[in-house]
Amino acid sequence: MRPLAVIGNVNVDLIVGPVAPWPKAGTETVVDHDDLRVGGQAGNTALAWQALGIDFEIAANVGDDQFGRWLREAFGHRAQKWPVRPEGTTLSVGMTHPDGERTFFTTRGHLPRFSLDDVLSVLDGNRLAGGYALLSGSFLTDDLTRDYGALFDWAEAHRIAVALDTGWPIDGWTEANCAAARGWLSRCELALFNEVETTTLAGLANPAEAARRIRHGMKDGATVVVKRGPDGAIAIGTDGGLIEVPAPRVTVVDTIGAGDVFNAAFLAALAQGRSLEKCLSTAIRVASRAISTLPRDYGGPIHSEDALHERA
Repeated sequence: MRPLAVIGNVNVDLIVGPVAPWPKAGTETVVDHDDLRVGGQAGNTALAWQALGIDFEIAANVGDDQFGRWLREAFGHRAQKWPVRPEGTTLSVGMTHPDGERTFFTTRGHLPRFSLDDVLSVLDGNRLAGGYALLSGSFLTDDLTRDYGALFDWAEAHRIAVALDTGWPIDGWTEANCAAARGWLSRCELALFNEVETTTLAGLANPAEAARRIRHGMKDGATVVVKRGPDGAIAIGTDGGLIEVPAPRVTVVDTIGAGDVFNAAFLAALAQGRSLEKCLSTAIRVASRAISTLPRDYGGPIHSEDALHERA
C-alpha cells in the first residue's frame, strides 16, 4: 500500500433541502432534511478514506472559532498539526434540489490563508515518498495556490505523485482559470476532473478526446480520469488507451461530495496496486453507494488483499 495524502480545503457544510422551486425573496421555506457535516473537497476525501479503512494524511487549516475546533475533532490525531487562522471557519450552505443537484453559498473564511508553510508543517515528505498526494480546492486556497510551483518541486523531490482536482472556480472557467489549471496539470501525474471540466479545459466536446488532449500537456505516463456521473467514468491510462466503466442505476439521495468520494476510492485502489479498470470500478461502486444512502454509507473497508488476488 503506497502512502496517501490529501492537501486542500476543509470547511463546514450545512446541507438543507430539497428546495423547489427557488423561493421568492422575503419568504420562508420549510425543508425536510438538514445535515451539518465536515465538507470541502479535502474533507470529503478524508472522510471517505476513514470509512474505507485507509491510512492517510491530510494537510489543511481551520479558523479560530467553534467550527474550527469541531473540524479538528472530526479528524483526531491527523489534525493535531493543522494551523489555526485568526479568521472564522469557512461555511458552505448547500441547498439540494429534487433532481439531485445543489446550490452552494460559501463564506470566504479561513481557506484563502492556507499556505505552503501550513502544508509543510503537517506533511512529512519522507514518509509520503513513493505515494500519492491529492491536491484539491485550488481556486479557494489563494496563498497556497500562489506557491504551487514550490509545492510541485517538493513533491517531485520526494517522489510523490500529485493528483489534481481543482474544483469549480468561483468565477467560472474563464480563460485565465483554464490556463492556470493547464499549467498545474503539466506538473501532475493524475487528473481527476468531471466531464464538464474536462471538455471545457480541452475545448473539445468529446470527453475521451478531451482527456487525451489534457494528458498530452501532462507529465509522461500521466493518467486522466473523467467522472461522468450516472454514465460512469472513463480514463486514459499510461499507455494512452481508453478504459470505460459504466455506473449502476441508483436512487440518488445526495450528490454532494460525490466526486470527492470517487477520488478517495480511486486513489485507495490505485495505492493498493489495482489495475486502472479496477480502480474505476471501485470508485464508481463506492461513490454510487454514498450518494444513494442516508446516513451516508461507503460500503465498508477496501482491503488490500483484494489487490493481491487481482494480481494473482
